[in-house]
Amino acid sequence: MLERDGADVIDPDWPDEALLDTSTPEQRSRIAELVGPWIEACADAGFDAVEFDNLDSYTRSGGAMSLDDNLALAATLVGIAHAGGLAAGQKNAAEETERLHDEAGFDFAVVEECRAYDECDAYADVYGDHVIAIEYSDALPRSFGELCGEPDAPASLVLRDRDLTVPGEPAYVFELCGR
Repeated sequence: MLERDGADVIDPDWPDEALLDTSTPEQRSRIAELVGPWIEACADAGFDAVEFDNLDSYTRSGGAMSLDDNLALAATLVGIAHAGGLAAGQKNAAEETERLHDEAGFDFAVVEECRAYDECDAYADVYGDHVIAIEYSDALPRSFGELCGEPDAPASLVLRDRDLTVPGEPAYVFELCGR
């Protein structure tokens, strides 16, 4: 964990998530030693791909970490995925898409609210049709049907409820664009 003044640094946007310290090769190696077996277990279980989130955690570290630190860890984790025959997905971090693809080796992107934040092109310019875009029902900039009908809409556009509830729950929402 990343620590400041003896306490874990907590992501201000996600108060139940502490930041992992990617600032040194030793810390990145420790993280990879923990996460690597999970990635390998996904390959052994027959998954096709994995995705890595919080690639932009350095922006919430108060300067304790850098993009280069997170890129180095991402490249290691993508390497483990590729060694196991898995594709590796970038999760969010639109502003760094080109570097994440080119330097870490990501194969596709899983993105949240790229239509709402007008970020879809940042991913599509790098990954083409290899973008899975999730929009949330509580933050749509237009109706989901309108988003699906736009000519530059991601090839895989999904509508979900933010809490990712299960079928049968009152708040459950799951729609795909009918392409």
